[in-house]
Amino acid sequence: MLEGILTGELVLPAGDTAEPFVDTDDIADIAVAALTNPEQHNNVFELTGPRALTFAQCIDELAQALLGRPLKYTPVPVDAYIETLRKQGAPDAMQQLLHKLFTVVFDGRNSQVMSGVEEVLGRPATDFRTYVQKSVTSGVSNTPQHKEST
Repeated sequence: MLEGILTGELVLPAGDTAEPFVDTDDIADIAVAALTNPEQHNNVFELTGPRALTFAQCIDELAQALLGRPLKYTPVPVDAYIETLRKQGAPDAMQQLLHKLFTVVFDGRNSQVMSGVEEVLGRPATDFRTYVQKSVTSGVSNTPQHKEST
């Protein structure tokens, strides 16, 4: 994925369904609270980020943070995407997982922003923009212009 981003285009079968992407650090904080706070035992919390974004919007935010320039997002039909993965030698399990992800998981059923993070942690969920900035400053993106000096 990073190679495609660095060349200026990301091709995915994500369409324009919005998803309220949740920060994994928020998920970890919720897990700790659920395991250590008796008040959180036996409760169900729906966890989301604070706003729903399309993949195109996510790509725009990633492009600005990682590259400092626009990035083209090109939606494609899921079957064409999976066929390209097959031709590139992607394992069958990965093809099946991505097919399910882009046809079942990202079908709009989870697009509503929920308050679970704030209910448990007493603070708002981490915004996608903040997540991206944390990733850039951590060095995980490993792009040439954001690579940590050694």
